[in-house]
Amino acid sequence: MAPGGLNAALSLENPVFKAFITYAVIVIVKTMLMSIVTALNRFKNKAFANPEDARGMKDKEGGRLKPVTNLDVERVRRCHLNDLENVIPFVLIGLLYVATSPALSTALLHFRLFAGSRLFHSVAYLLPLPQPSRALGFFVGYLTTFSMAYSTAAAVGFAL
Repeated sequence: MAPGGLNAALSLENPVFKAFITYAVIVIVKTMLMSIVTALNRFKNKAFANPEDARGMKDKEGGRLKPVTNLDVERVRRCHLNDLENVIPFVLIGLLYVATSPALSTALLHFRLFAGSRLFHSVAYLLPLPQPSRALGFFVGYLTTFSMAYSTAAAVGFAL
């Protein structure tokens, strides 16, 4: 740990922490936007999950909508769930990683790879692009987070 300890590592004076904040905000906002994309797809496809959500909505014949599953909506939901499963660990491990005072160039590589892989993963999922496109986006992000976790554990000597 650099002189100044944890306070210095998690300070806006630390370029690694500033970079982490930037990329964490990018992937968190992207994850939040997936909720909006899901809602828009529900309205576009008239596919609501709950009766109260469909109340007041009419189908093409003028009848009441019933809760239904729609493949397009489910694709967006799966993409959103995948973001949640990956962005939360990135943010948590990223904070611990920043606390170990990694080199700025190494940290930027990790942060940029993760953010780029998540953006690519979403594009590959939503268009959809042929596999293994989506899988590559997933694994690059996953391995990047794992690399930060390993570096963090190694920096503290895998203390138990």
